[in-house]
Amino acid sequence: MAEQKTKPTTVKVQDFLNSVEPEKRREDGIALDRIFQEVTGENAAMWGPSIIGYGSFNYVSAKGTKGVWPRASFSPRKTSLTLYGLKDYPEGAALLPGLGKFTESKGCVYVKKLEDIDLDVLKQLIKISYEYSI
Repeated sequence: MAEQKTKPTTVKVQDFLNSVEPEKRREDGIALDRIFQEVTGENAAMWGPSIIGYGSFNYVSAKGTKGVWPRASFSPRKTSLTLYGLKDYPEGAALLPGLGKFTESKGCVYVKKLEDIDLDVLKQLIKISYEYSI
């Protein structure tokens, strides 16, 4: 079985966030870090080169692959803020339409800027993701 590629690293989250470009994405990333820490009560850790995660859990995929993943996470990528796990559970999927302006893929939610979304709904979504992924 292939080894999991995305794992916790020793890179300091603050160092990574300070290097994010453009400036608006960096500012939103710093704000998201505060929000995620507030909701989860966890300190952030880098997972791979660009994912900021809070807590962790062991999973087994539908294909039987085992691994470890953050209970809540995001990445301030160049084109958008990528939010992981917000719609993985029925309660989160039900709240998602109230988030605001976003796009999505099978497993991720993409936001251009924090002003486009309802931060109270985001906090609820993070809480659901964090509490259910144990």
